[in-house]
Amino acid sequence: MSIASIVVVFVLSWWFCFFLALPFGVTRAERPQSGHDGGAPAKARIGMKAIYATIGGVLMTVAIRYVVIADLISFQPG
Repeated sequence: MSIASIVVVFVLSWWFCFFLALPFGVTRAERPQSGHDGGAPAKARIGMKAIYATIGGVLMTVAIRYVVIADLISFQPG
């Protein structure tokens, strides 16, 4: 795998993990202020979710790289 393909796999893995982590730990505000959406989270914790996504993205990238290097799944014909 080239560096460019590793970066692409990491970016895609990161976004996948980030969107997966978004609903974790979400609690609604009990009394939302006037003009605020009632379903908006009280504390979004985006920084922690980005950290979780980075860890997940690294793990997924390493796993995908291992699968490609070990030739467990081949995209070459025959």
